[in-house]
Amino acid sequence: MSTPPEPALDCPLCPRLVDFRARNAGLYPDWHNAPVGSFGPDNARLLIVGLAPGLRGANRTGRPFTGDWAGDLLYATLGAHGFTRGTYASSADDGLELEDVMITNAVRCVPPENKPVGAEANACRPFLTARIASLPRLTTILALGKIAHDNTLRALGHRLASAPFGHAAATDIAAPQGPVRLFSSYHCSRYNTNTGRLTEPMFNAVFADIRAHLDGQSR
Repeated sequence: MSTPPEPALDCPLCPRLVDFRARNAGLYPDWHNAPVGSFGPDNARLLIVGLAPGLRGANRTGRPFTGDWAGDLLYATLGAHGFTRGTYASSADDGLELEDVMITNAVRCVPPENKPVGAEANACRPFLTARIASLPRLTTILALGKIAHDNTLRALGHRLASAPFGHAAATDIAAPQGPVRLFSSYHCSRYNTNTGRLTEPMFNAVFADIRAHLDGQSR
């Protein structure tokens, strides 16, 4: 049986993450506290891959990058480059729609201290592989951070040395749909923006490159 693009809400694959979900469900019973599914249309040409749901962001709201600083920056930047319809209001029911882009995570459950371990990334990778393969019009991937970048390469069966991570780097790689351009960016976390490792102009510049790449393709 082939792996689906999304894990079950009661996915048992990672004991540490299952335990963390259960503890959070006890503390915050109104939160999502389950694997967070991908968000966006199935005809998207761009797939954005993050690391994992944030505890008080996607783990709370049930939608990737929704409800925390990383989401505030990501969705504002997507809107500025024509990838959204509606208004982002930090809630899964805000009515926001994505245009030509889907957002997912390399690890679908929130990890303690926002740090999944290698075994958890390995266990979740088949879902990422299946999600990538499920997008028939995919031509472009943006990996947010080195862990997401490396997991994307592994999900596609590539060696890490074939496309080293670097902010604003872009490499053409093979995918089930054909050649895909893999862009990379530092993660849009509050830590990275507070320390100046990633600035909003830097993040916008990556999306300007992606928009130019997509606009150069025939739809």
